[in-house]
Amino acid sequence: MKENIPRIVGLDQIRKILPSVDLLPAIEAGFAAYSEGRAVVPPVAELLFNDPPGDVHIKYGYLKGDAHYVIKIASGFYENPKRGLSSSDGLMLLFCQKTGRLLCLLLDEGHLTNVRTAAAGAVAAKYLAPQKANRIGIIGAGIQGKLQLLYLKSVVSCRKALVWGLHQAELEAYQEEMKTSGFDIQTTLETGEIAAACDLIVTATPSKTPLLQAGQIRKGTHITAVGSDTPEKQELDPFILQKADLIVADSLSQCLTRGEIFRAIQEKAIPKEKAVELGAVVTGKVKGRTSDDQITVADLTGVAVQDIQIAKIVYDALRD
Repeated sequence: MKENIPRIVGLDQIRKILPSVDLLPAIEAGFAAYSEGRAVVPPVAELLFNDPPGDVHIKYGYLKGDAHYVIKIASGFYENPKRGLSSSDGLMLLFCQKTGRLLCLLLDEGHLTNVRTAAAGAVAAKYLAPQKANRIGIIGAGIQGKLQLLYLKSVVSCRKALVWGLHQAELEAYQEEMKTSGFDIQTTLETGEIAAACDLIVTATPSKTPLLQAGQIRKGTHITAVGSDTPEKQELDPFILQKADLIVADSLSQCLTRGEIFRAIQEKAIPKEKAVELGAVVTGKVKGRTSDDQITVADLTGVAVQDIQIAKIVYDALRD
């Protein structure tokens, strides 16, 4: 009877496991499976809140022929830090694909969603960032802004970063927390300074108005936009995408309803045919960056295959 009881795993145990797993290959494989039609991923279910501002996403799916399926619930309530709470929360449920039995309940408090998003940012940079980036720009000094920089460490050699935040106290806290990260971290309150100084930029905010303008973006720049995961959010001027030589979506179908590609199509800045899928770049079906002068943009709205892959890898590590 004991074997039928789902395993319940808390955040502390999850944090201990993650450093021991090689996450990026699993995330790459998930994107490849998705773009090759080997994943079943229904449209995102979501709840949007105004007072206070927040959103809840339910993402779920499975890989064909795999052993499991996953349902994930993740929330972001952006005024929580004022209350002494994390802006992120959530959990993942891992089931047996053959019987439907719940095998594991991962009470990750949103951490696995944050980590898999950062891992996706690293995958995008691996294929799209300049070969020798001079400086990394991080727009957003919250949880995701920290994780994105940490996960970039495995795919780029650059160790100089410029970070933008809403106010000086936030930036000082960022520097303090990241002082042992191995990066030389400078800060700014002007996003234009990021565009002027950095050729690898990550935007990781819940902004509803563009933080970077097309006229600011120099040749050779790569931008990974991860914050715009609802139809209301937007971090980039749509004409940045018009200016780009290569636009990559984590999910083409999803990016037609949310994210930077969605906004650029709405503004008639680009045709929907201009974007390609990250999984196609991973498999080599579509080439990533091919020259130092290209402007490239990755629009990462968050796809359930990322949740499937990270839940499986944590569960397997627990069993081992």
